[in-house]
Amino acid sequence: MPSANPVLNRLDQTVGADRRASPVTGVAEAMTVDDVVTRTVGLLLLTGATAAVAWVVVPQAVWLPAALAGGALAGIALVLVISLRASTNPALIAGYAVLQGLLLGVASRAFELIYPGIVAQAVVGTFGVFLGMALLYRARVVRATPRLARLVVGTLIGIVAISVVNLMTYLVTGRQGVEVYSLSARVGWLPYVFSVVAIIAGAFSFVLDFDLVERSVRAGLPRRYAWFCAFGLLAGLVFLYWQLLRLLSYVRR
Repeated sequence: MPSANPVLNRLDQTVGADRRASPVTGVAEAMTVDDVVTRTVGLLLLTGATAAVAWVVVPQAVWLPAALAGGALAGIALVLVISLRASTNPALIAGYAVLQGLLLGVASRAFELIYPGIVAQAVVGTFGVFLGMALLYRARVVRATPRLARLVVGTLIGIVAISVVNLMTYLVTGRQGVEVYSLSARVGWLPYVFSVVAIIAGAFSFVLDFDLVERSVRAGLPRRYAWFCAFGLLAGLVFLYWQLLRLLSYVRR
């Protein structure tokens, strides 16, 4: 069964090939859940530290919106490269964390200047959703079924595609559609609906990701793939944070 997170989908495809090429011969060589947790926490700390530096150091300037848009597109490109190659290169994955930290730090400060307290709300909401879905998964209240996987995968692919088109349209024409980039522009009902759908899809994607990581550990995937799993979870958390930050800004206008 595929994961809702495209980053982690590649794990199912690489388990068999990787084990045939380099069979796991000992427990110490196999990936564990603790390995994934440790690397995920490390990437989150790297992202947070970079965001804090960017918050303080990077100046607000007229070119900043264009830089943020370019950085967002670069982040999407990096996700695709790491995902399609099923890369387990720590340097490349750390590079993604640093890039996202820069974007989060600069953009979050802009939001905070206009809506004081919004960043703390978005951070608490992000980890609250993540922990809530983890508890629901552990208690088997929510199960990773094929039907749920197809629904969430399709929804997330559609969200990303629409977001890219919306961003490109905004850069070329200045028009804002399902996502509003101006921090002061009025917001219609469509951006609200789009953000809520994105948040729900992002939340349920964690359930499928937890399931895939668990099954990959049972399959004996080599330990280096813990980096790949951690990258996927980080990408999901960053996606959820952006959606919550945007929705909170809509509500507070």
